[in-house]
Amino acid sequence: MIRKVFTLIAFGCLWPGLSGAQQLPVAVTLQTPATGTPTQPAGPSPVGLEDLVREALQKNPAVQSAFHTVEAQRRRVPQAKALPDPSVGVGWMGNIRPFSIQTGDPSSYREVSAMQMLPYPGKLKLRGEIASKEADAASSDLEAVRRRVTVNVKTAYFEYWFYDRAIQTTLKDKDLLTKLSQIAEARYRVGKGIQQDVLRSQVEISLLLQRLTVLQQQRNASQARLNTLLARSPEALLPPAENIERSPLNYSLDDLYRLARQNDPGLHREQQMIERNQLAVNLAQKDYYPDLSVGYMYQQRPMMPDMHGMTFTINVPVFYKSKQREAVRQATEERLSAEGSRDNRQNELNFELKQQYLAAKASDELLRLFSQGVVPQSSLALESSMSAYQVGTVDFLSVIGNFSTVLNYEIDYYRELANYQSSLARMESMVGVELTSTVVQPGNQHPAGGE
Repeated sequence: MIRKVFTLIAFGCLWPGLSGAQQLPVAVTLQTPATGTPTQPAGPSPVGLEDLVREALQKNPAVQSAFHTVEAQRRRVPQAKALPDPSVGVGWMGNIRPFSIQTGDPSSYREVSAMQMLPYPGKLKLRGEIASKEADAASSDLEAVRRRVTVNVKTAYFEYWFYDRAIQTTLKDKDLLTKLSQIAEARYRVGKGIQQDVLRSQVEISLLLQRLTVLQQQRNASQARLNTLLARSPEALLPPAENIERSPLNYSLDDLYRLARQNDPGLHREQQMIERNQLAVNLAQKDYYPDLSVGYMYQQRPMMPDMHGMTFTINVPVFYKSKQREAVRQATEERLSAEGSRDNRQNELNFELKQQYLAAKASDELLRLFSQGVVPQSSLALESSMSAYQVGTVDFLSVIGNFSTVLNYEIDYYRELANYQSSLARMESMVGVELTSTVVQPGNQHPAGGE
């Protein structure tokens, strides 16, 4: 559509005031879709989103840190379930010299002893379960980090793709306006145009150069963001992004709420902490019961039979009012705190889902409006202004304005498509279901009038 319109612009601008081509000092040659475009060297292959996500999950330091945290927590489980280390001792009674005894003194001896503390039945099992729940919570944290890195890569990728498309569209706009400026200058030289048309076209070109500078800076920033997520140097070269298409949202808001309750790692973590704190309450209650220590000793005495002995020791919780009872209350409060944190996470999750769902729906509606209404209508307005310009009923500035409007709406379409895909990516991190895809699917719409 844009090439067709520009072809009309070229011939429409040259035809009204020219009886012969020799009167124009500026010759403008335009290419149509039939003749194609000049062959250019092939650029680097586009980079795919899935490849970037896979690389980020392998190399991102935050993911690696969370992974090692999970491994460290897993190593705590067998430690918590193990018995306390036994104690072994040696001693003597007699002379000051080590291990020397006094001959004939029955109270003199050499001694070897060992002691093992045995926690009250059930305590070790509870400690192991508590450590296991903490490891499970760390696993949920790892999944949350993986999803956060994934959504950051996807949103940065969509931004990177948008700025590529915006720059391409603006460069196309600049080339066409340059040719329009040449046409306006040619008409002015032969007395068929006015100087204001030339000056206005040059102003429009300057504005486009300003826009290109800003877009290039934003593209470089999104490229640096992607490189950072991939653990690369911010200055590393990055190929252009693959083309993306609108992914259908086939879930209702209620479906998304249900999936989030099932799959959100934040909710899973809070549930693990509730269960962990309930186990801590059970353990604190078992601390009311004493632990048992079992000891054995062997004594060697001069000129008397060797002696063997056993000791059994328990701790007596006489300070239970300020220790065990307060420990039970502490664990109970921690469990209640975890329940409140879970409920708060659920509320935040519902809000975030609703917010992203509404944003996706709004962008989807705008995409339909651009592709089915605004851009086609703007293209028709441009064609109408061209026809009127040929007979002199519309000035040249109106043609430029209508042409810029078509291209601006094309950029707006790409902006909304990037916003739409980003909203889906953010919902993905909460519901645990793939919602975005760079694969072209039937039924996806391009902006009318685009290439």
